[in-house]
Amino acid sequence: MRYTGKLTGGLLGFVLGFGPVGAVLGALIGHQFDAHAERREAGGHAGGAAAVGERFFRATFRVMGCLAKADGHVSAQEIAAARAVMGQLGLTGAQVHVAIEHFTAGKQPDFDLQGQIAELNRVCLGRPDLKRVFLELQIRAALAGNDLDGPVRPLLRQIAARLGISAFEFAHIEAALRAQARPFGASAAAAASGEDLERAYRVLGVAATDSDRDIIKAYRRQLSRHHPDKLKANGLPDSMLEHAKQRTQQIIEAYELIRERRRIQA
Repeated sequence: MRYTGKLTGGLLGFVLGFGPVGAVLGALIGHQFDAHAERREAGGHAGGAAAVGERFFRATFRVMGCLAKADGHVSAQEIAAARAVMGQLGLTGAQVHVAIEHFTAGKQPDFDLQGQIAELNRVCLGRPDLKRVFLELQIRAALAGNDLDGPVRPLLRQIAARLGISAFEFAHIEAALRAQARPFGASAAAAASGEDLERAYRVLGVAATDSDRDIIKAYRRQLSRHHPDKLKANGLPDSMLEHAKQRTQQIIEAYELIRERRRIQA
């Protein structure tokens, strides 16, 4: 199955708040990423973007199903959580059907989780940002499904380790996704108490004691990791780019809050 559709860099330009000018600049950046991906595919690269995207999609929902069944049964809440992720990603009806098939395959007793992660490692060789997105999607579903209770957390930690993602990075991803559940500024009490600011630091993976320079470096690093066009060029299927856009928006909002409070010069 080949996932089609075009995400232009112009959309990111608007997300960044640069309006029409940003849209033009974003489109140019997006074109460069697309051209790079097309050259790789044209050269017969074994891990071409389309092939990577197909395998990434399959692995995402099969492992999601396996994690939901980790305690021996799949609850209605876990099914609803997986469905919610599909909806948040904006999957088409056909894509939802395929995703459910993969989710069901992952629930089976004979599902080879270790083999699936090994295949994903091969597919994502040289693409560490894709591995992070994969883990983010699993944590996102697990948080809504059972809040990482029972065997899910240790199993996810094992998966992260197999993908070369440290325990520190795992904790940062979890904190960022928990923070995503409530937008910054949604509660006046949270803003007044400093809770929003604390969450913003967690999203960037920094501490309040870090220097302005470190804050800026962390912001740029996180923004680069979740750049939709970059991830698309590396094989993230179009059907999952919505996750990258949501995380990008969260990172921008977190940085803007920190920048305003610390009066960091733009």
